[in-house]
Amino acid sequence: MLPNSVEIMLASLSNNTYQQYDGCFKAWLKYCKEKQINYLDPSIPLIIDFLTKIFENGAKYGTVNSYKSALLLLLGSQSVDDRLKRFMKGVFRLRPPGPRYNLTWDTNIVLNYLSNFWPNESLDLETLSKKTSTLLALVTAHRVQTLALIKLTNIKIFENIEIIIKIPDLIKTSKLNSFQPLLKLPFFNEKHEICPAKAITSYIQKTRLLRTKGQDCLFLSIKNPHQNISSQRLSHWIKNTIQNSGVDTSVFSAHSTRHAATSAASRLGVNLDVIRKTAGWSRTSSVFAKFYNREVITDDNQFALSILSNNNNINDS
Repeated sequence: MLPNSVEIMLASLSNNTYQQYDGCFKAWLKYCKEKQINYLDPSIPLIIDFLTKIFENGAKYGTVNSYKSALLLLLGSQSVDDRLKRFMKGVFRLRPPGPRYNLTWDTNIVLNYLSNFWPNESLDLETLSKKTSTLLALVTAHRVQTLALIKLTNIKIFENIEIIIKIPDLIKTSKLNSFQPLLKLPFFNEKHEICPAKAITSYIQKTRLLRTKGQDCLFLSIKNPHQNISSQRLSHWIKNTIQNSGVDTSVFSAHSTRHAATSAASRLGVNLDVIRKTAGWSRTSSVFAKFYNREVITDDNQFALSILSNNNNINDS
């Protein structure tokens, strides 16, 4: 395979997947050099031997599967073989993958904490930044990567009704003929303190004079100069917030907001298709469906409203 062709193939990968596969490719090249074989034309037994060494080094099923996927990209259909399928089934049985979390945390813990920071206009930039990003993570159930891609030009505010945010940039789940994320944030007038739409409008206003000409990303760094922040920094903000709320961050990461929010929405009766659509799962995805399946509410806005209204109802009782 020519180098130019390899570059085009690698362009099909997301940055995170590329970084993940990069380590796989390096390990494979090292193995082939030691065995003195052509890295583009190995036998199936040699591929299985390579994956066996990865497994024997303590790798779990997901890691071994990543190495296999990287090799499939590099070697093509020649590496598809019943023996390889049988081997992966054995890895699965010996080290079955499990969910990262066997339980989750109550979204009200974080919402109650965030409700203390009000009014938004009186908050300093750091507090408002962390509050806004965490509320967004909870009521959209999207990955931090998606939230970091929000741009001002893609935000449309319908005053006192809702905010609609388009995400045209490629994300982890982007593929041919699939829809890009569309985030819908209703104004939650029942409890202004935890309204994500109000938090966003306040954040935009607070950062208006801090932006350089043409700086379009929603979230900016807290310290001067106020540059666009990475998804890693945004994740740090969210993790810091849920930690201060009382969530055990030695167990739960910033990504756990996705699990906590979708679980809470399901318990409150939000339609499964609405949960899938809000969180960015396909209609046929079983990632969530095999754990939760209560079909009661069907309004698109009900995902966000269910999370926020539940907090309001608990505090009123």
